[in-house]
Amino acid sequence: MPKMARHRVAAAALAACVGPVAMAADDVPLAARLEPVVVTATRTQASAFDVPAAIDRVGGAALRDDQAQVSVCEGLRTVPGLLARDRQNYAQDVQISVRGFGARTPFGIRGVRLIVDGIPATFPDGQGQITNVDLGSVDRIEVLRGPSSALYGNASGGVIQVFTEDGAATPTLEFGLAGGSDGLLRANTKLSGQREGLGYVLSASRFETDGYREHSAARRDVGNLKLKLRIDEASSVTVIGNSIVLPEAQDPMGLTRAQADADPRSVDPAALRFNTRKSVDQSQGGLVWERRLDAAHTLSAMVYSGHRNTRQFQSIPVGAQGNPLHPGGVIVLGSDYRGGDLRWTWQTRLAERPFTLVAGLAADTLDQHRQGFQNFSGSPADPVLGVLGALRRDEDDRAGNADQYLQGTWQFAPDWTLSAGLRHSSVRIASADQYIVGTNGDDSGATHYAKTLPVLGLLYALDAGVHLYASAGRGVETPTLNEIAYRPDNAPGLNFDLQPATSDSVEVGVKARLGRAGDIDAALFQTRTDHEIVTLSSSSGRSVYQNAGATRRRGLEVAWSRPLAAYTRVQAALTLLDATYRDAFLTCNASPCAAANRQLVPAGNRLPGVARSALYAALAWQPPHGWRAGVDLRYLGRVPVNDANSDAAAGHAVAGAHVGYAAGWGAWRWSGFVRGENLFDRRYIGSVIVNDGNGRYFEPAPGRTWLAGMSLARSF
Repeated sequence: MPKMARHRVAAAALAACVGPVAMAADDVPLAARLEPVVVTATRTQASAFDVPAAIDRVGGAALRDDQAQVSVCEGLRTVPGLLARDRQNYAQDVQISVRGFGARTPFGIRGVRLIVDGIPATFPDGQGQITNVDLGSVDRIEVLRGPSSALYGNASGGVIQVFTEDGAATPTLEFGLAGGSDGLLRANTKLSGQREGLGYVLSASRFETDGYREHSAARRDVGNLKLKLRIDEASSVTVIGNSIVLPEAQDPMGLTRAQADADPRSVDPAALRFNTRKSVDQSQGGLVWERRLDAAHTLSAMVYSGHRNTRQFQSIPVGAQGNPLHPGGVIVLGSDYRGGDLRWTWQTRLAERPFTLVAGLAADTLDQHRQGFQNFSGSPADPVLGVLGALRRDEDDRAGNADQYLQGTWQFAPDWTLSAGLRHSSVRIASADQYIVGTNGDDSGATHYAKTLPVLGLLYALDAGVHLYASAGRGVETPTLNEIAYRPDNAPGLNFDLQPATSDSVEVGVKARLGRAGDIDAALFQTRTDHEIVTLSSSSGRSVYQNAGATRRRGLEVAWSRPLAAYTRVQAALTLLDATYRDAFLTCNASPCAAANRQLVPAGNRLPGVARSALYAALAWQPPHGWRAGVDLRYLGRVPVNDANSDAAAGHAVAGAHVGYAAGWGAWRWSGFVRGENLFDRRYIGSVIVNDGNGRYFEPAPGRTWLAGMSLARSF
């Protein structure tokens, strides 16, 4: 059966299952009906139902209630098209991909734009991370997929926006504690309230784990501050600050097929010899000013600044570092970043119909001091491994962007809404080499990328409960500083030959609010990418990239939810994705990538790290007081691990369940829960390291695990 035919059969099967179950239910009580979801995808508040784009909103309660509150993976499972995979490796962050974009990255998040309280969590070059988010104080997360993500700049797959909650109307102090398998311990506290026009939220958390795998222990401290001052009826100022300290996260790296099959908890001996690990500390602050000038015009400005230190020890063999051009096995990064955004919003009427226009300027800068050291001391014949050794690389790198954007929404007829946008993005990257020793010459250089990104969307209200839409747009992914950090020939300096990838996307969708049948959002899309950036080789935490011609992603996303009775809700999210190379190209099958180690990747091969199908389904009973419970099922299809598609992580299905209790006594609130994951103790691969040069592709997921937690809050 052809690929897309299989997709259509699966979609029809889902509809057949959903329909009878939903229509057989009794009328839903008013208290259990779904409320309208308000989002800010077009930089103005609007109902998600009225936006011509695939967009989802996950509330803060879904991220916290009966959850470990360790990773955003826990709450984003309900979003179709988005795959958030907990790598069980806190040295490398979670692995997030949207419509296949971002699946190749060995650490952090790229291909997806991250924004936290209006402040970019993605650097100007496109590399981002989301570990600085304290889930204990998150109000909601909005996920925008598809063409409209180009309105936010350097991202092709989508945009993830995190919003911290405002201060509670009544001052409240809250404490939480959770513990579980593999030495997991999480403690958090939050103070929230309002006084004389000032709203405040202060939260902090500590997370510790021994790790599921050997050599995977970690500790992480996160703090967040939000102050919102209402100056007058037309103006407000919001101050945001957060920090993260990761003193040391051990890096178990990946396993070969044989190692993963023999013992999924094991670690490659190289990780132990070199004590592979990572430490991070980051702090940042920002200010957002908003003023309504009159009934039609609003002005807002945002500025931010931050600093991030990173030190990572890799398992680079001592012999490989004998080459005087080798940059060493320890990476030390000192990053200073800053930026701002100035935006004007005009809400008026055009031809007597509602019209909104948004115009803005955005600029961001990253100054990064990159150093490389040997990961041993002493002589190569008798080395002491896993320690900071001699300096082998020293450079000052800079990435900056200057963007201008314009977008408008016009309801030109009672049932028709037109959305259009244009963003011009300009990214400059430069490197000043400070390590000029012997045969290691001056490798300074610079490059510049510029793209104009149009977006067009049209929404038609078929009736009050069914909206149809279509959208198209162009996106761009520039190479990140990490992606150009190493050259394919192992020569020093940055890989300035790497070019941006551009993507043209089209999407059609339906948003239906069907009463007793529930809410259904479905999107059918196709994205064609030129100059796709792919992993040429990846070894011991170091990856080299190249451009590989054209790719195509096409698929179907369906989300369905429905209250069955008072406080009972069922929901499901289905993703079908066909992601393939359209051009043949050469890649590496071993490290280092010599000519003899290159092989042809034929057109038609699947993009590695991307599954053809994913399904999430959950049933939950969540009254505000008393007992609560829920069950969920997650399925992920087979995931190829390299461009050659010579091996893959098998598809798997896992089940989870939780039970809890909530109560209140006057000003006190208390809740507790117990959660079980992978209840049937299924052995499976949680995530993969794409194109690993040593064949260590696999990062096994835990077997059956347990978690128990409680929270206590007092209002004043």
